Amino acid sequence: MRPIERPSPIAASVDFDADGVQHGFLRLPYSRDDSAWGSVMIPITVVKRGEGPTALLTGANHGDEYEGPIALFDLARTLTAEQIQGRVIIVPAMNYPAFRAGTRTSPIDRGNLNRSFPGRPDGTVTEKIADYFQRTLLPLADIVLDFHSGGRTLDFLPYAAAHELPDKAQERLCFDAVAAFAAPYSMRMIEIDAVGMYDSAAEEMGKIFVTTELSGGGTASAKTVRIAKRGTMNVLKHAGIVAGRPETEPTRWLDMPSAECFRFAEDNGLVEPCIDLGDPVQRGDIIARIHPIGRTGQSPKEYRAALDGVLAARHFPGLVKTGDCLAVVATVED
Repeated sequence: MRPIERPSPIAASVDFDADGVQHGFLRLPYSRDDSAWGSVMIPITVVKRGEGPTALLTGANHGDEYEGPIALFDLARTLTAEQIQGRVIIVPAMNYPAFRAGTRTSPIDRGNLNRSFPGRPDGTVTEKIADYFQRTLLPLADIVLDFHSGGRTLDFLPYAAAHELPDKAQERLCFDAVAAFAAPYSMRMIEIDAVGMYDSAAEEMGKIFVTTELSGGGTASAKTVRIAKRGTMNVLKHAGIVAGRPETEPTRWLDMPSAECFRFAEDNGLVEPCIDLGDPVQRGDIIARIHPIGRTGQSPKEYRAALDGVLAARHFPGLVKTGDCLAVVATVED
């Protein structure tokens, strides 16, 4: 006997098939001490005109990453149906509880949305959100743009990225969309652990998927917000949803060819950066030192690059713990 598939508890107040501009919510019932019949209300906008491709635009998959929400709340306010052919679904803050709390994971269940796919309709709040995207929103999309940055603990060169995929035709379409985004850097990306990721869920459905890492430190800058806003419109133009050609600028292509790109802290202590983001690095160069802080007179531990390239990401806070990602070195493509 086949198991019964439970429906999602999330209800949308928008009609995904109706033309025009709709602002509404994804309402997820959430009973709690301060609201017995309460709900998590996730803002959503749908802009549709006629037939055409669908773009799904998302931010705050992690709640302490802000370029995506800024760009997408602004787009939801300004995009008109007359500007498009097709459909644009905008969710500025996927993990809305985490976004409201300014944390990477949900304050409700400590759920990391980007490690919770495919989710469960009868699971935790975070798993229910993942399930709704997995079974309802992703199947509607042709192209998916999911914004990330480093949050409070990492800082990145501002780049758009896609992953190497088994389906090379799909991979090519993804990297074409990355090029259209036209960030200062473009990355051929690998993940430390891709299990449960929104990225993987979209890619396994055959979608064109683009992600970003736009700086970090738990804030945004005027520069990175401009990159996010322009990149969003570029992707919509590239997809044929908005008329016109993408506003391209030169991008520097980077690659993460192996796990040697990553350096992880094996000590607790005080971080001394030895090179800055974007600086060239050669194999064996010292990229950071970790100073013991328990007493004076002890030598720092040196961390060296395992390959040639540029520093693409670094630990952001001044103190580091064993196991934290300390740095990422990416190779430069000719």
